[in-house]
Order: sequence, then C-alpha cells, then structure tokens
Amino acid sequence: MVHSMTAFARSERAGAYGTLSWELRSVNHRYLEPHLRLPDAFRDLEGPVREALRQGLSRGKVECTLRFTEAGSGQSLQVDRERAAQLITAAEEVAALIRQPASINPLEVLGWPGVLVGDATDPQALNAAALELFGEALAQLREGRAREGAELARLLEERLDAIRAEVATLREQVPQMLGLQRQKILDRFAELKLEADGQRLEQELVMLAQKSDVAEELDRLNTHVGEVRRVLRSGGAAGRRLDFLMQELNREANTLGSKAYDPRSTQAAVNLKVLIEQMREQVQNIE
Repeated sequence: MVHSMTAFARSERAGAYGTLSWELRSVNHRYLEPHLRLPDAFRDLEGPVREALRQGLSRGKVECTLRFTEAGSGQSLQVDRERAAQLITAAEEVAALIRQPASINPLEVLGWPGVLVGDATDPQALNAAALELFGEALAQLREGRAREGAELARLLEERLDAIRAEVATLREQVPQMLGLQRQKILDRFAELKLEADGQRLEQELVMLAQKSDVAEELDRLNTHVGEVRRVLRSGGAAGRRLDFLMQELNREANTLGSKAYDPRSTQAAVNLKVLIEQMREQVQNIE
C-alpha cells in the first residue's frame, strides 16, 4: 500500500499535571522536513521526536505543535533560585559593560523561562507523557496518510485502465490508418495523372509505414503501465519511482504524437497526455 504525504492528526491527554495536546500536519515535500513547535519546558523532546518521525515517515513536510496547559487548582508557584541567581549574575556582568545600566526588574527575571515553576510537576514524567502522546498522534497521522494513499492509488488505477484502453484502441486502428494513408498517396498520383513506378512507389510506402510505426511506443506504454501497477501494489516509499515512470509515460506519448499521421492517432496522443498529467499531479502527493 502506498501512502499520501498529506494528513492531519490531533491527540490530547489530560492529567493531574494539566493538559497536553499534539497537532501534526503533513504536506508533500521532496524529503522529510520536520518543523517542531515546542514549549521551552519540552525542548529535550526535540531529538526523540525527530527520531520518531524519521522512523515512521519517509517524505513530507511535517509540522508538529505541542501545547501544554498546566492544571490551575491547588498548585503553588515556586522560584528556581539557582536559575534566577544565574540570570542575575549574567545581567550584572552585562551591566558592568554599560555606562548607565538600568536596574534589574524582578518581574522580568520571573518572566524568564524556567525561573518560575510549579511545585507539583515532575519534568521527566511530563516529558515521558508528552512523548507517549506524540506516538499516538504519529500513529494517527500514518493512518490518515494510508487512507489517502489508498484513494490516490484507486484514482491512478482508473487512469491506468484508461491508458490501456487508449493503447488497445489505437493498436487496432493502426492497420486501417496505414491503409488509408496508402490509398491517399495512390489517389494523389491518379489526380495528377502521373504514372507511378511501382517499385519506387512501394519503397515510398514502406518508408512511410516505418516512419509511422507506433508499435514500439504502444508496447512501451503498456510496459510502463504494468510497472506503475507493480509499484503501487508493492507499497512503501514509492513516490520518486512513480514520478520517474510518469516522465517515461509522457515521453512515449510525445513520441506517439510526433508520429501521428491521422486525426485518430493525434487525438489518442492528446488523450494519453491528459491522463498522464492527471496521474503526475496525484503522484506528487505520494510518499
């Protein structure tokens, strides 16, 4: 099964410490590109979160936002004296370099991250809870990407069927189109009342048939269709492989168009290019 790179997940958990919530948003990208938004108290989670993303996803731009609301009832605030002393010492060292320094504002010291803390929360336990909750959110994200991937695969299969049908129809029409082209040449000679050299005429017709022969392009189109189906059913990180196959399909459709000598073959080439472009747009979202 293939996976889309587009999905959204949200996971929330409430406890004695307060409420934790993760929001994960994923969109298509050439590589895996995580963007983390974590409160200062949870900065230690950045490494584990990135590793979990690397293990769980192959591609996509993923925005991960953690929100934490502390429980308000029965909780008193405390000052981390060691951190506050370090901050004041640093401020005094900077003040010594200034000719007329402003006095240190206690409220600004209290506002520094980590100085004012609650007394009921174990930071390690809180980080563990947040990381566990992230695992749940990531699982939801993967499920969403799998569901959308299944829908993308269905849409691609429909267009692959349409390509096969176009190829089969054109293959059946080729002998008739060549016969019509041959007759046009003979009619033109008759109109001009020219006496055609039978051997020379036959050589010209053979050359025309060779230039107009699209059997190889039709065979390769069918081969590429089969390979796209194989990749879709193999699953995994298939986006780059599918993108390459779209280029190959488009190349064959272009060659088919350049050899067109009948309105039916011209229209078939146009139809194929439309179908391939629709597929290419869908493939851009596959992991």
